[in-house]
Amino acid sequence: MELATGALPSVIAKLGDLLVGEYNLQKAVKGEIRFLQSELESMHGALGKVSATPADQLDPQDKIWARDLRELSFDIEDTIDAFVVRGMGDDDDHSHSAKPHGISKLIDRSVGLFRKAKARHGIASEIMNIKSRVVEVHERRRRYEINIAVGGGDKPATIDPRLFARYTDAKELVGIGETRDELIKILTEENGVSVQRAGKVVSIVGFGGLGKTTLANAVYEKIRPLFDCCAFVSVSQTPDLKKLFKGTLCQLDAKKYERRLNENPLDEVQLINELREFLQQKRYFIVMDDIWDISIWKIIKCALPGNDVGYKIITTTRIFEVAEKAGGVYKLKNLSLNNSRRLLYGRIFGNCEDTGKCPDEELAEVSERILKKCAGVPLAIITMASLLACKARNKMEWYEVYNSVGTGLENSLDVKNMRKILSFSYYDLPPHLRTCLLYLSVFPEDYKIEKDHLIWMWIAEGFIQCEKQGRSLFELGESYFNDLVNRSMIQPIYDMYTDIVSECRVHDMILDLICSLSSEENFVTILNGRDQGSLSYTIRRLSLQNGNEDHAMTSATRSLQQARTALVFPSATDLVPVLRSFRVLRVLDLQGCDLSQGYSLKYVGNLFHLRYLGLRDTHIREAPEEIGNIQFLQTLNLRENPICDLPLNIVKLRHLTSLCFDGFARVPDGIGSLTMLEHLANVLIDCATVGMMEELGNLTELRVLCIIFWDGWNDKLLGLLQKLQKIQRLSIDVCMSNVRKNIGGLDAWVAPRHLVALKTENICWFSSLPAWMTNPSHVPNLRSLSIAVREIRQADVETLGRLPALRDLQLQVDHEELGIRGVVLVIGSAGSFACLVCCGLWGFVGPAVFRRGAMPRLRTLRSRLSVREAIAFAGAGDDGLDLGLGSLPSLQEVNVSLDCEGASEEEVKELKAALRRATKIHPNHPSISIDGGLAKLAPN
Repeated sequence: MELATGALPSVIAKLGDLLVGEYNLQKAVKGEIRFLQSELESMHGALGKVSATPADQLDPQDKIWARDLRELSFDIEDTIDAFVVRGMGDDDDHSHSAKPHGISKLIDRSVGLFRKAKARHGIASEIMNIKSRVVEVHERRRRYEINIAVGGGDKPATIDPRLFARYTDAKELVGIGETRDELIKILTEENGVSVQRAGKVVSIVGFGGLGKTTLANAVYEKIRPLFDCCAFVSVSQTPDLKKLFKGTLCQLDAKKYERRLNENPLDEVQLINELREFLQQKRYFIVMDDIWDISIWKIIKCALPGNDVGYKIITTTRIFEVAEKAGGVYKLKNLSLNNSRRLLYGRIFGNCEDTGKCPDEELAEVSERILKKCAGVPLAIITMASLLACKARNKMEWYEVYNSVGTGLENSLDVKNMRKILSFSYYDLPPHLRTCLLYLSVFPEDYKIEKDHLIWMWIAEGFIQCEKQGRSLFELGESYFNDLVNRSMIQPIYDMYTDIVSECRVHDMILDLICSLSSEENFVTILNGRDQGSLSYTIRRLSLQNGNEDHAMTSATRSLQQARTALVFPSATDLVPVLRSFRVLRVLDLQGCDLSQGYSLKYVGNLFHLRYLGLRDTHIREAPEEIGNIQFLQTLNLRENPICDLPLNIVKLRHLTSLCFDGFARVPDGIGSLTMLEHLANVLIDCATVGMMEELGNLTELRVLCIIFWDGWNDKLLGLLQKLQKIQRLSIDVCMSNVRKNIGGLDAWVAPRHLVALKTENICWFSSLPAWMTNPSHVPNLRSLSIAVREIRQADVETLGRLPALRDLQLQVDHEELGIRGVVLVIGSAGSFACLVCCGLWGFVGPAVFRRGAMPRLRTLRSRLSVREAIAFAGAGDDGLDLGLGSLPSLQEVNVSLDCEGASEEEVKELKAALRRATKIHPNHPSISIDGGLAKLAPN
């Protein structure tokens, strides 16, 4: 589903399903459906033009017509879905219960036939009603001669607000001097040595409004005298390449080209050749500002020849993939807090050179909150400063400004200009990504949005439609998520140990933009206790963000018959709507709301359209039995609840793709019938549920599986894993176990090629490093590996170092007599563990020593050291205890657990002092924590 076209794409497809499906519709009804299909396809084409046009360029009547058609498309889809639910209601109600016999079977059959006949009669009248509404929308357009050829006609010229960045005085921007000098150094030096005659490309990439153009211009003005010729070229989203190349030539040599190109116009190929010839033997410096498309950069690059005279090229873009293609990626950082303060106060109070202290003590607290909202983005700070400069220096008025920005409600000229600058990124998105981005307006500011559950919500809403066989909807949703990250529209939050993106957040200025657009398009209704203005009569998506019981909230929660999504956040728990209020709800998320104080989930089984049910951390003690009635449910999240048993009829949910619960909730028999499951966590296997291993083998679509064994090895585990060829993330945990019984249990398993994460480290499932790990090309996507191995060699560690995507390694050796006393593990081949950010080494007899070139990105190091072995190693060397921590250039944190067995108190103190000394002299001064261990010290 796309915002501009509403539910039309899915509606057209569903109308087609009614024609070919086994619904036995009357011939006349089928004729009306074909008419609707044709009419809606034409309207879909017209709405596609609306989709490609910024809202401020649309005729008001076009907006009204598009809005009405979108609303109608939602109503049509609701009608079709209701028919499918009524007509197909209980076809498989008896599939997991005793089969009816005799008169009972006859009654059930009769009731089913009557229900379906009634549903068919109902859809016939509904189709006629829909047809009349479609015709009315069409006639209204004709009556008022709405101009569907959007963007046409004479419109007053507008000034692109991005233009001002090109001519902003660098002195006005705090902290730009440091960044400018750093960039100049990158352009002109290599390893600290001047490389004036070498060619260099640097691509500045970052969020809209971060100051990319201003920085590029500052560098340009500073070093342009060093070059034979220079040009600063604005590319934009839809460049006229002929005009672009002509303008570049005129900047490079105005005398030569201005008159000549006007008198003798050249085509694109001729202009490229002219540029190449002109620049071939010149020391040139060119800035290509605001590139949006890789294909455009490829064409531009053809005109910029490499040479050995010393050319320099800077590109700026908001899209990471464009910067990567251009080369020399430079991620522009947000302003530091101190520089942010200086910029804000300088704009308001005129004391830019101050150290960052607010001149008015009363405004200090609200100023800090405003700066936090701006998050170091210069455009946001300057916009806020403009708003505040017009206000009295009064805390209450400043709080009003603080509360208004980020909600989409503030409409001053400065905020509109800011939105316009950010909207260039929004309108550059393909339609499906615009819809996914707008959906993020349901979340409050600064909210950490869990990536996986966001994608399941997109799927439940129908935003993701699979185009390729063999690719799941979730995998396609992941690509959507990654596109939004690459385009700087959302900010990824990386797991501190695995460096895998697990969450995201939306910058408050982007949130302000999408909230404004969502409100305008009636996409989301946000109730957060602030002035909402007039609420739409039809609420499609509801976000309840706090518990202020004002009139707008109470009236909104009573008008939810057409709501498709309802998210209630913990501070609004008291306003959780009654479930009987919903008729067509597809997404219900109550995560964090305390439902233990009397709120009833009794009627959840009546939410027949529900696809996503989020009950995580709601304090419920049992999952409602009625869940089994929600035939189309795709995602069920019951994590962080004290639930002992899942409902027996959960196995009727044949469309379930993600099922999450805590490990001590028992799963009923029949789980193997949920063959669409892709994500299953956490399944407890004990002596009473051992037969479930065979059922899990039927779930061949699983990508994520977390199993907890109560008492260790199960003979059927290997057979299960061999069936799960789509598995990407696998976690196998054990509560209690005879360790010796488990050794080597997975030696014969060969992981599928797309494995991303494997966690089995607390039990020794492998007797040695498996062969598939020794071939980096077999698991090219493996990012997180936590395993225990009976025996490992130095060569095995070097093999692991060649895994191309490995970010997190937790390696445990489980052998009391492994190796020779005093032997150390050396991690030192250049380029090994190139991507690793977290490393844990446990059970090795001797210490691990790091050589220069290994683990260049490692931030966190965890290890268990034998005090006696470490001291022996120190005594054998010339430099004392030097584990090579200084060879880890990115190190930030060290956690050491000491095995003190057989060591004296003095030796323990000596080792602790040596470790602290090593971190103290490290350039990064990483933090260090040392656990003294529980083993007894040697007697005195």
